[in-house]
Amino acid sequence: MAAWFVYVVRCRDGTLYTGIARDVEARLAKHNGGKGARYTRGRVPVALVHKEKKSSQAAALRREAAIKALPRERKLELAQGGG
Repeated sequence: MAAWFVYVVRCRDGTLYTGIARDVEARLAKHNGGKGARYTRGRVPVALVHKEKKSSQAAALRREAAIKALPRERKLELAQGGG
């Protein structure tokens, strides 16, 4: 069974976007090509700042929701490697 990843990208305007994917590099290419999430389309280019491997889609979705619920300061800590 393929692993899932939770990722955080920093958009051109400095905002952070969190998502899940099986292939993060391919997903980043979609974001940067204007074919990703609606949120990132007007904020390209995006740069990967955090990635976590999860064992299932459900685990990735739970972690994505947890990250999205964090205050911006804590998300910035994740982006700086503060896991």
